[in-house]
Amino acid sequence: MEDVNHPEATPRKFTRRDVIKGVIAGGAVSSAGYLFRASTVGAQVSAPGSVDRLITLNVNGQQRRVDVMKQETLATTLRYKLGLTGTKLGCDRSECGCCTVLLDDVPHYSCSILTHTARDKKIVTIEGLATADGKLHPVQQGVIEEQGFQCAFCMSGFIMATVGYLKANPNPTRAELAHGISGNLCRCQDYDKILTAMMRGAELSRRA
Repeated sequence: MEDVNHPEATPRKFTRRDVIKGVIAGGAVSSAGYLFRASTVGAQVSAPGSVDRLITLNVNGQQRRVDVMKQETLATTLRYKLGLTGTKLGCDRSECGCCTVLLDDVPHYSCSILTHTARDKKIVTIEGLATADGKLHPVQQGVIEEQGFQCAFCMSGFIMATVGYLKANPNPTRAELAHGISGNLCRCQDYDKILTAMMRGAELSRRA
């Protein structure tokens, strides 16, 4: 009985060119889905409990369209998606206050707020305090005049906390202001100079 030889299929070797072509093709499909998602989001009804990734935020008076993950914090979105790096990340657990921003004129730690929860609020960061012609906010001007910080890593958080506090109490005593911004920490522990600068900012605000 004769042996019948069945020719085996020779396995095809993948070249570097094949891999690159596959990556490009996959990326094109993924990008197309992203680009055309905006036109389909409005036509689809979100399932109960789901979270849309493409949202619009009101940041410093501008409507900013941004793609965010459901677990993404506002601090991460502001810094790494919108490029607003004046909002600092220190402890990243609501202890230092470096990431303080205003939500509807109230100071909040942006490291502990999910971005999706801020979509209907007015968000103001340190970049949004100066006027369109470049004039600094009175609290910012007070910092310059009193040279209230050393390394200044915590500066934007202190300024935002003070601006928010002054909206509720525009004429505070030194002790009242110290208590009002006590949720912010300074690594250099230069609190006396910081408080002097913030009090100067409060004075300039009343004159404005």
